[in-house]
Amino acid sequence: MLDLRLTRAARPAVQLRRLLVAAASAGTGFLLLSCLGYALKRPEAAGSAALRLAWCVVPVAATVYLALAVARTDPGTRPRPGLSAIGLGPARLMAVSALVTALSTTLGSLVALSLFLHLRGDLTGLPFDGAGASFLAAGKSLPLAATLTLLAVVPVVATVAVALALRPSDPRPVVRPQRRYLPFVRQAGGPAVGGRAAGGPAAGGRTGEVEAAGGGGAAGKGTPAAAAPAGVIDPRFTSPSLTDKADDEGAGDTPAGLPWAVALVAAGLTAQAYAGRKPPTPAFTFTTVPTGAGLFLLGWLLTAVGLVLAAPGLTHLCGRLLQCARPGALRLLAGRGLMAEATRIGRPLGILCAVTAAGYAVTTLYDSPGRPFGPLSALGALVVAGCAFATLLTVAVETRQGRAETTDALLRLGAPATVLRGAAALRAFALLAFFAPLTLAIAALAAFPLTR
Repeated sequence: MLDLRLTRAARPAVQLRRLLVAAASAGTGFLLLSCLGYALKRPEAAGSAALRLAWCVVPVAATVYLALAVARTDPGTRPRPGLSAIGLGPARLMAVSALVTALSTTLGSLVALSLFLHLRGDLTGLPFDGAGASFLAAGKSLPLAATLTLLAVVPVVATVAVALALRPSDPRPVVRPQRRYLPFVRQAGGPAVGGRAAGGPAAGGRTGEVEAAGGGGAAGKGTPAAAAPAGVIDPRFTSPSLTDKADDEGAGDTPAGLPWAVALVAAGLTAQAYAGRKPPTPAFTFTTVPTGAGLFLLGWLLTAVGLVLAAPGLTHLCGRLLQCARPGALRLLAGRGLMAEATRIGRPLGILCAVTAAGYAVTTLYDSPGRPFGPLSALGALVVAGCAFATLLTVAVETRQGRAETTDALLRLGAPATVLRGAAALRAFALLAFFAPLTLAIAALAAFPLTR
């Protein structure tokens, strides 16, 4: 009952994000059912039906990514002091998040099934004068097992992804014995380690007595010291601990992988340019992929992956550029914020840039009277683009929640609220000014072979 109250008592913004997940799940479920209807309507075109189903992997992945972002920003399932005492520990809160995700996606799948049956005429007759009968297999019975399997894809994958991403972990670093330093300890004359005493034969006749450093008189010369406990290594001969290494790394370190990401983008554009020397025949569409279009698809995939991997590093670079040339407090605050949140904001921003570039290429591909942009293609593009944009906004909310303590501290120190809002607006403007021309340039280069 307490879990249900935590779910129902959420704020309207949280409920709106859950409804967005349900809407994305409904759109994806309808696309999957449309693939089933196409296969039932045209059993001889098995390859085209399988290709349509393969294209549905993109909206499924976008929906799952949105569900994961919404689950991470849910304040009702965030660990807080005192909840473990009433049985709501990290594992229980993870289960609540997975349950909420399952309910939201299942609701979307049920809406998709209702809409699909309505358009097929199974509920109240064929609407829109039977316009959807051509791709919904109106008049043919739906196989129950296939329908339930397709509808369960999004809820199962999203629930498992949320459970794996939010599973509780021990925040303490794992301390392992430094066995590899044992020979160096003995050679350097350090205390003996193991089950033998410091003064035993294994220590080469040493008595285990050390001279006290900095001592004077009789107490500082030759005073026997306590032998090292068994299984303990002198810290002088061990490597730095994980905590010390973590303290040396700042929150604004440059994300790794930017050179490899640039190389992937260059390789993808090169592959598309090489494939554009001979236009594939027949024409490339969502339902017919010619033999020569494999290099096109590989180039698009490499370009998209490169954009996603490069976005955190480019976001960090954008924050660094904001602080150039004697910055003031506003630019310093905006730039440091971008550098600290480069990894968290960069990945969704890179996905949105990849979706935008792919949308431009698809629009160029279908910009002809002979290949109109159908309703299912428009629905798929709307689901993917909407999920990418909603995920970016959700991650922005998560970033704002993570900076809540810093913002409160600045307000207590006397920083005006207008400065904080100006820094947020400056960050958004800097990202838009940096990524918009870059995305348009990559989109134009990716679509250029299709226009030849």
